[in-house]
Amino acid sequence: MKDLFKKFSETGILVIGDLMVDQYIWGKVKRISPEAPVPVVEVSEENLLLGGATNVAHNILSLGGKVFITGVIGRDEMGKLLIHKLREKGVQTDGIIVEQDRLTAVKTRIIAHNQQVVRFDKETKTEIGRSTLSLILEYVQRSLPKIKAIIISDYSKGVITKNLIKEILKLTNSRIFIAVDPKIGHFNYYNGVSLITPNIDEASYGSGVNIIDERTLTKAGETLLKKLKCEAVLITRGDKGMSLFEKSGKATHIPTFAKEVYDVTGAGDTVIATFTLCHSAGAKLKEAAIFANHAAGVVVGEVGTTVVTPEDIMTSIRLSKGRKDILRPKTSEKAKIKPSF
Repeated sequence: MKDLFKKFSETGILVIGDLMVDQYIWGKVKRISPEAPVPVVEVSEENLLLGGATNVAHNILSLGGKVFITGVIGRDEMGKLLIHKLREKGVQTDGIIVEQDRLTAVKTRIIAHNQQVVRFDKETKTEIGRSTLSLILEYVQRSLPKIKAIIISDYSKGVITKNLIKEILKLTNSRIFIAVDPKIGHFNYYNGVSLITPNIDEASYGSGVNIIDERTLTKAGETLLKKLKCEAVLITRGDKGMSLFEKSGKATHIPTFAKEVYDVTGAGDTVIATFTLCHSAGAKLKEAAIFANHAAGVVVGEVGTTVVTPEDIMTSIRLSKGRKDILRPKTSEKAKIKPSF
């Protein structure tokens, strides 16, 4: 594991996706409003954090990897803030395109007593235009000599389109590992990528299989593999951990490493960042999935968008040593099935 971490600084990852700001407003509730049956939150603190694709990039940085990023922001104050925060962390921002009529996406969460009271979003969801698409593809082309993998972070805010992924696949020509954090409604975009990391709901939608037990979970994973012609499918299962389905027919079920689950915000970003960085640095698919699961177990134990470090993963691994179910994830060889589509 330590040898793998040493390779992170030489491993370049390009993140493409929906850039956004995660705003947290913290406070306490002491009374109910006389105007309506809603709690009155007395605000004590406010945080503005990197969210969406920028949180994926932040996780790669925190793990010690080299990161490049491209996406779209608006010509507004939140866009300026996002650029400032990325530059502050040493991320080059020359791949970020400003669109005049687009809002920089902001997710605002009101937190009281460590519980989310409400969330509201400000965003533009229209698809990017041809000129923006061309600029993103030009940046991808320039980045190829510097990277070992691409992460597509799809939050359905208009940046990730079917045509964009089609053109990226043409540019890379199967020479680059491409991982996708998918979105419901976009599964027909992802045909030919290397890896997708859906949650249970997304996997059910993408496969057309209602996941209710291990049998239907396996059917969904194998269906997605065949349907999208990818190398692997990593289904995140919340407090039940993750399941990795490989093109070879192997299925590995990994239990959760989280002690407590306080907030799943950004956990998917951490999973895809950790998995892709580990695999690109030399870890096998199963090893990368186990490390990603440890990373997820760390971030869900914190309230708010957070990132993971190599030390966090090592600590989680040490703490798991007494648990046989974690040390030996369940792996099975599955017979190849005929596609049902």
